[in-house]
Amino acid sequence: MIIIPAIDLKRGKCVRLLQGDFDLPTVYSDHPADIALQWQEKGAKRIHVVDLDGSRDGLPRNRDAVEAIVRVVNVPIEVGGGIRDMKTVDEYLTMGVSYVILGTVALKDRAFVLDACTAHPGHIILALDARDGMVAVEGWTESSDRSPAEIAAQYQGCGLESIIYTDIQRDGMESGVNIESTRLLAESVDIPVIASGGVANIHDIDRLLESGGPGIMGVITGKALYTGALKLEDAIARIAGFA
Repeated sequence: MIIIPAIDLKRGKCVRLLQGDFDLPTVYSDHPADIALQWQEKGAKRIHVVDLDGSRDGLPRNRDAVEAIVRVVNVPIEVGGGIRDMKTVDEYLTMGVSYVILGTVALKDRAFVLDACTAHPGHIILALDARDGMVAVEGWTESSDRSPAEIAAQYQGCGLESIIYTDIQRDGMESGVNIESTRLLAESVDIPVIASGGVANIHDIDRLLESGGPGIMGVITGKALYTGALKLEDAIARIAGFA
């Protein structure tokens, strides 16, 4: 399992939202690339970047900030938010992004997701963000009537690198990872799952290691790192020492 620090972009700044609420941002830095370099220096093997403005508007809004991050780090970068067409997928991967995250479009245009996986096998990640057990889309502003497992099953064997599962109600709240739902999703498909939302401290890392199951390949953490409730070095060391 790997620890993946999160950088959420809003108007070019590094922020965190509470439960996906765009009206409740906390700004942590005006220079996201510096934050990315900091996580790399502390041992991160991958960095998670989300264009929050893009996720709501349906097209990239923080491309310059993403490009600045790619220029300063040499670890893989995964990027999501507002990616709705192949041109954007191609542009991000050509820029040097390692993995492109598709979320809303997975519910609305399955053919596009399959085409992206065919064109870039192993470089496409599916994001499933759930509220009350159902997937939410359009930057978490709209809810659907479909479960994460139902949607994930449609993409079995298509070449996805992984699935990111986020419990929206826990995101940014440091209330603990929804391990049970994450584990159930991982058990339902043959696609590696990355847990996201709610990491509070090192005890959540312990709980994931002990109960998460073999299908969980990593965990994304944001606010806990920025507040100091979790130290990236400690989390990485805990995973390295887990038998």
